[in-house]
Amino acid sequence: MATKQNPKKANLLDHHSIKHILDESVTEIVTTKGYPEDVRMSNIRLLIGVIIIVVALFAQFYNKKFPENRNFLIGCIALYVVLNGILQLIIYFKEKNAILFTYPPPGSFNSTGLIVTSKLPRFSDMYTLTIASADPQSISAKPPVELTKSVTKWFTEDGVLVEGLFWKDVEGLINEYAKESKKSK
Repeated sequence: MATKQNPKKANLLDHHSIKHILDESVTEIVTTKGYPEDVRMSNIRLLIGVIIIVVALFAQFYNKKFPENRNFLIGCIALYVVLNGILQLIIYFKEKNAILFTYPPPGSFNSTGLIVTSKLPRFSDMYTLTIASADPQSISAKPPVELTKSVTKWFTEDGVLVEGLFWKDVEGLINEYAKESKKSK
C-alpha cells in the first residue's frame, strides 16, 4: 500500500466529491498492481476536442465579413456539430462509466487489459466498482467482477478516506478477477 502524507478527504454531503476520491484511489490501486494505463481513448477525445476548437476559431476569425463568408460559416457550424456528435457517441458507447482503461500487465499471457467502471447513484451511499475485460470478444476475456458496498465503510465521520480498508477491498476485487482468469483456463 502506498503511504500518503496528506489523507484524502471528501465532502460527505457531495456525492461527486466522494466518487472522485474513490475513483482516483481505484486508478492508483489498479496501476500499482501492474496494469499500465491505456490513454488512447483520452487522446482521441482530446484530439477531437482540439479539432472542434480549431474549427470554432476559423469560424470566428475568418478574414471576410458576414454576408461574404456565409457558406464558410455554415460549413464550420456543420463540422462543429458533426464532431461534437462523434465525441458524444464515443463517450456514450465506448466509455460509459469507465474510470480507467488498462493494458495487460507486462509479461502476462493475457492479450486484453481491463476496463474499470464505477457508479455512485445520486442520493445513494452504494458505490459499485466493476472490473471487466477491455475486449469482451477476446479469447482471453474473463467474466466481469463487481463490488457494491456502502461508502460509509471507507470514510470517517470527518470525510477522510480510510485507504487501508478501501485498498483491501479493491485488491480483493482485482484478485477475484485474476482467479476468474485461472478458472477459465
